[in-house]
Formats: sequence, C-alpha cells, structure tokens
Amino acid sequence: MPLANVLTNHWGEPGVDTLAGYQQRGGYGSLRKALELAPAQVVDEVKRSNLRGRGGAGFPTGLKWSFLPKDDPRPRYLCVNGDESEPGTFKDRYCIEKSPHQLLEGIAITAWAIGAHTAYVYLRGELATQARILERAIDEAREAGILGPKLCGRDFALEVHVHLGAGAYICGEETALLESLEGKKGWPRLKPPFPAVSGLFGCPTIVNNVETLATVPAILAMGGERYAALGTEKSGGTRLVSVSGAVRKPGVYEITLDTTFRQIVEEICGGVPGGRKVKAVIPGGSSCPVLTAEQLDVAAEYEALKAIGSMAGSGGVVVLDESTCMVRVAWRIARFYAEESCGQCTPCREGTPWMARILRHLEEGRAAEGDLALLKGLTGSILGRTLCPLGDAAAMPVRAFLDKFRAEFEAHLRERRCPFPHPWGEQADELFAGAGRGET
Repeated sequence: MPLANVLTNHWGEPGVDTLAGYQQRGGYGSLRKALELAPAQVVDEVKRSNLRGRGGAGFPTGLKWSFLPKDDPRPRYLCVNGDESEPGTFKDRYCIEKSPHQLLEGIAITAWAIGAHTAYVYLRGELATQARILERAIDEAREAGILGPKLCGRDFALEVHVHLGAGAYICGEETALLESLEGKKGWPRLKPPFPAVSGLFGCPTIVNNVETLATVPAILAMGGERYAALGTEKSGGTRLVSVSGAVRKPGVYEITLDTTFRQIVEEICGGVPGGRKVKAVIPGGSSCPVLTAEQLDVAAEYEALKAIGSMAGSGGVVVLDESTCMVRVAWRIARFYAEESCGQCTPCREGTPWMARILRHLEEGRAAEGDLALLKGLTGSILGRTLCPLGDAAAMPVRAFLDKFRAEFEAHLRERRCPFPHPWGEQADELFAGAGRGET
C-alpha cells in the first residue's frame, strides 16, 4: 500500500501532543541540528529536499526562502498559513491537533534559516480548538526555553503568535492574509512587490503553509537528498491528502507522490460504498479541475496533474460516484466562490454569481438555449483576469465540469430538469432555493 509515515510517524500515539511526549520521540532534535548550521546551510538543505509548498501553489520552498533580500536592515517575518478554507481540504488542522510541537519545530527551524524573530500562525476563525492546542504548545515551549528570548539557548529570539481570522476564504491568499494580519480588510495586493520583498508591515516576509513547515524537521533529520528521493524528480518527499466523498474510509493520509488516485480510492480508502462506481475525482480541493474515471491512474503529484490539465492543489481529494449530478456539484462550487469573492476585481465580483445563476437555472430546468456557450464564455472572461487566484479557482472547475461532462449539462437543458434524484428528496428544492448571492 502506497502509504508513508514521514510526517505522521507518531500521530495518534499517547502524549505526542505534549512537549514531554514529543521530546521522548526525538522532538526538537532537528532544531538543535539546524542551530549548529549556518542559516544558509539550512536553506540549501531544504532546496535539496525538493519540498514544494503544500498549500496549493506548489512553489519550491527553499527557493522561496532565498528570495529574501540580502543585507536588508528591516525586520523579517514568518507567516504560517493555516487558513485552510479550500472546500475538501482538512489536513492542516490535523497537523496541529496531532502534533503541534512538530509544527513549532518547523517554524523555529525556518525562522533561524531566514532570520525572522517573529512568526505569526494565521488560522481560520472556525479552528478555535486547534488555536487552543497550538497556544498551549507555544506556552510549553516558552517555559522550556525552546522559544522566547533565546532559541534553545542560542542568542536568537523567536516569538510565535497565533492569530484567528474571521473565516474568509480570500484570506488564504498570502497577500490578503497579510492585510488581515495588519488589521485591514482581507483584500489581495497587487504583485509585485512580492511578500519576500515587501510583506507584513512592509517588511520582508515568508508565507508558508502549515504542512510545509511541519515537514521541515523531517528534512533536517533525514537530510534533504534522502527526503527528495522519496518523491519524484521535481517533487520531493511525501504529502498529506484529505479524502472525502464516496469512499468507505475517508480521512487524512500521508502518501508517496507516485501514488495514483485509483490507489487512493481503492487501496487506501476501501473503494466506493454500495457497489457503485467512481464517476469523477476532484484531485486537490474544489478549485482543481475534476478528473474523470478514466484519468484515475495519474499520480497525485504536481507535474503529472499539470500534464493532464489539473492541479495537485492543497490535497483535498473528493470522490464522486455514479449517482452524483455533475451540474449540481458545479453549482455548489460556483455558489461557494460567488459568496467568497472579496469584490475587488470586476470579473470575479460579477462573473462568479453569474456562473452560479446559470448553473442554478440548469439544475432547476429554467436554462435557455445558449446558456452553455454563455457559461463557457464567462469562464474565459474570468480566467487570468483577477488580482488573485480566486477568479481562476472559481472558473477552472466550472469549465472542467462543462467540458468533461457536457452530456449531463445538455441533458439538463434538453429535459428541462435534473435527471438525477435530489440527495435530500423533497427538502432539496427548499435548501437550494435561496443559495448563491444575487441569484434569481
């Protein structure tokens, strides 16, 4: 079975969420090893690991760290993106719940490597439980002298703060996250300048995902080259996937990067219940173009998915079986992005509710001839025309559903109804009736 245990090695063991339990299993040993190296050596080790950001973009982590300007007198900041608002993704909250000190160790190593004395962990507002767990771990680490005025006794101060957002999806975008941290409305910034040059409070800033930083201790422990060898040529190591939908065993799993979606569904998650067949898989969260049942032998890896027109995203794998209406799924996704648009960019502000409205009309049998062409045209008017990726995140899945399951869209239009049973029977019309901003 293609499971791995680099990041999740001690998850679930009694006491591993406490400082004592974590140290009994070798915790903070990687930090002490890092502190014996020059910061540039730590950056080089992470470069050798081929670790790519696990938040969605998949940008090489060590390369990102190296973009910080040299000999800049301004303070440097480390921001940890734990907003995790992508529908279908729930791995980062598990990282915090299962082993909060693992994340703190990764933060400390990264702060040493980039010369940051202050780190902020930005969590989605609904993750109050995870915030309490992490704050307790921070208190333990400060009392033990690991964090605080002297990092493990070294003349290097590091303070880590937890910040709860207000539950806005847009704040998962790194510059909107920075705006929110500064106490402003979470609107994405125009780039360049990039955060590495002008980020939090106008200072050089690195923004990394929770899973990305939780992986750093393992890289220091085993060495960058050995970690890289666990993955593929351009994507080192392992990654977490959050699997939900039509599978017998949903959950968070650590996989090797050559693992295929067929293996995830059939071997790891026990297949589809009820003897039904897989119809489609969303490979990396709701923003990623859907895969058909014929595409399940592709690896859950950045380059492999890119080659077939999709993305690995944030690892949110959603399995859809043959009883699922693809129009209804596309509508549900479009409604989400219409509600979460910050409204700064006209194509996103106006286009996302328009897409949701057309999909609703299709689902309710009220669509007109030409609506499918209009829907595809709308996706083209949004893609690549917004300040941040939310516009693309809204348009890409709708276009993929339309292109790959066009026969279902045409059946809705032709029959002027949804050919699939509503999942909640007579309640469905009432539940769907008011959904989506500005829909009529």
